[in-house]
Amino acid sequence: MSIPTNTPKFTRNELNVFRLPSDVSKVTGALRGVGRNIALVPTMGALHAGHKELIRRAKRLPNTIVAVSIFVNPLQFGEGEDFEAYPRTLDHDLATLQELGVELAFTPETVDLYGESGVAVTLDPGPLGAELEGEMRPGHFGGMLTVVAKLLNIVRPHYAFFGEKDYQQLVLVKRMVEDLNMDTRIIGVPTVRCDDGLALSSRNAYLSEEDRERAAVLSTALGMGANAGAHGADAVLEAARAELAAHPEIKIEYLELRGTDLGPAPVDGEARLLIAARLGSTRLIDNTPVLLGASALGSDGDDGGDAGHETHDDATGDGPHAAPAGATPSQQGYQRES
Repeated sequence: MSIPTNTPKFTRNELNVFRLPSDVSKVTGALRGVGRNIALVPTMGALHAGHKELIRRAKRLPNTIVAVSIFVNPLQFGEGEDFEAYPRTLDHDLATLQELGVELAFTPETVDLYGESGVAVTLDPGPLGAELEGEMRPGHFGGMLTVVAKLLNIVRPHYAFFGEKDYQQLVLVKRMVEDLNMDTRIIGVPTVRCDDGLALSSRNAYLSEEDRERAAVLSTALGMGANAGAHGADAVLEAARAELAAHPEIKIEYLELRGTDLGPAPVDGEARLLIAARLGSTRLIDNTPVLLGASALGSDGDDGGDAGHETHDDATGDGPHAAPAGATPSQQGYQRES
């Protein structure tokens, strides 16, 4: 492979770390110029098994260089949120990327992306950006979309991978790419979970030992709700609420059933059940796919025979799919922590 001499040094089969956006753009532009595909995995660091699964998925693509960005984006944190406390483990993260065979890491500082005077132009996420997470965290999605747009413009990847745990984020990123005619395919990857069903999150580290034990109730409630999909939307919400009602120490911010585009849930077909809750001082979110009405019936007419099988955009065609949403955490076919 020949890289133009004015391009920052890039060594194949090694981890190349760049801080400056201009350096990353030159390297990825040169790689595209010699026929390589680029796959981006945007992260805020504190890498865990969920991030590792995104990277593994990206590495399955043929003829592709995997780039991982690590940047704790101040624009998506509101007043009183955990921007200062958010875990920053860059040395550990870079060692993880090296172990996984990632070849490009983009690790900008705030000034590198937003300049000395800060950003003046941000993206408007539209009406959906003020619902669900957007209602609880005003301004969050405008800040998130702004940094994602910058990363896509800097790296110019053919593919970008996002976890389905942050489902509203995934929906909004896909909509942004479509509306702004960006030349990147956005790929959602099923949530990676602990053995008890808790969705992996960097914020799980905030949980006390007692709250960590309670946190699995969120995925159990989602599963109970999804298992009621054949009986309609009201039954889904009632089943999830019944499970949560037994744990009043968990403070629910929202529990909503929506369509896969986060519009109104259909009477029959695919939907998403989403939850946000606080355990002590820690805020967690989660979601699960749901099949409603006749779609939840198996081919032989049995109630829930295929309920909740996840459908998502899989670039490789051989990725795992979530199992019956509504099974217990030990039965669900989510990706497991490794």
